[in-house]
Amino acid sequence: MLPQSTFNIFFILTSIATTLTHCAQLPQTTHVKQHQSVIASKSPNVRIQCMSGFMVITIKDAPSTEDGYFSGMIYPKELSKNSTCMAEFHNHEGALKYKLPLRSCSTMPQETDDGQIEFFNTIVIQPHLKLVTDLTTSYHVRCRYKSREAATKGNSPINPQRYSSDDSNESRDRSSFGRSLDNSLTTNEMPGCHMKIYSDGKVADNVKIGDTLEIVVNIDEQNTYGLHVTDCIVRDGLGLGEQKLVNEEGCPMDTEIMGPFKYTNDRTMAKVSFPAHRFPYTSAVYYQCNVKLCALVDPSCHKEPTCDGKRIQKRATTDEPLEEGLPAVIEVYSGLYVKENAEVSEDDDDDVTKEKSIEDAICVSQRSFAIAIAIAGLVLMLLVVLAALCIMARRSRKTHSSSGSSIYSGPYTNTAFSHTS
Repeated sequence: MLPQSTFNIFFILTSIATTLTHCAQLPQTTHVKQHQSVIASKSPNVRIQCMSGFMVITIKDAPSTEDGYFSGMIYPKELSKNSTCMAEFHNHEGALKYKLPLRSCSTMPQETDDGQIEFFNTIVIQPHLKLVTDLTTSYHVRCRYKSREAATKGNSPINPQRYSSDDSNESRDRSSFGRSLDNSLTTNEMPGCHMKIYSDGKVADNVKIGDTLEIVVNIDEQNTYGLHVTDCIVRDGLGLGEQKLVNEEGCPMDTEIMGPFKYTNDRTMAKVSFPAHRFPYTSAVYYQCNVKLCALVDPSCHKEPTCDGKRIQKRATTDEPLEEGLPAVIEVYSGLYVKENAEVSEDDDDDVTKEKSIEDAICVSQRSFAIAIAIAGLVLMLLVVLAALCIMARRSRKTHSSSGSSIYSGPYTNTAFSHTS
């Protein structure tokens, strides 16, 4: 029969094992009522209406619920977190309409060889308010105009949002919109002005940080006017960031970002080369400059601005009133996408961390891990119980051997009663 202390140890260990086994049990799965599934009965039908200052995108047959309602978002690519460029729809029935500005929200302009201008962007139709699913689709949209003036005629700041028929302003002359423009806007008195951005001799639309870019500003060939480029800025198209590059005198603000413009002898073209840059939160970069026309017969028209570092020497004619009949300042603009340079050298000394690959990881399910912990705890406690029993058994043997009596049976001699003869 085991001592009382052994039973106490066994009872304590059994209680601990029961507690560990109970804690290792997984919670029961609760069943949550699911929302109605989104289905795509047919491919969406996308139509574009080119307006002055913006384009209207109409989407029919967008992925919707079984009841025919669309709950989701429409936004330009990579701008899902920007509320000014994103339109949300909650239980919307019928065709979706989205208004996209021409000079913001990653919409890029590009002049064609025939003198027209084209605006393009990529919009995303996401049939869920938070998640990107396999039903999310993207479309490349384009609008072409006869000239820059036609694209931005009567242009005012426009926020992308749901588009309604009231916004169309039917009273406006439709002849000023998109492809329906005629050639009556261009006159012989004022030359056309253009801005293009090149990379490696080609029109740039998608480059990386640090790539060499070249901005070329020119006016149509004629013998009356020259140009002077001033007030150049770079902006993000979201209204969050803007940096001035060239001041009102035509001098660069920071030569490390952009240097001075170089003019041709006939003063009809100016160009400048610089490394590509961008804002940290968007890949869209917009450039905008003012072009002041000057008469070629005027000697000051052939003089470049005098720039001495950060100190700018203004021309003497700056404070004088402008000559009557001088052509107005022409605003030119262009843009492109600048991506981050993800290529990193393998022998870079700064690269001191290594990401653990999937092959190095050991994946164990939660249920298997809990069962293994419970079994290991039980085995460990059984070993402890066996060890305690062995120790108690050894102690019992030693106590029994030390309490027994011994009898000496050898020869005995009492010298008190000995007798010698």
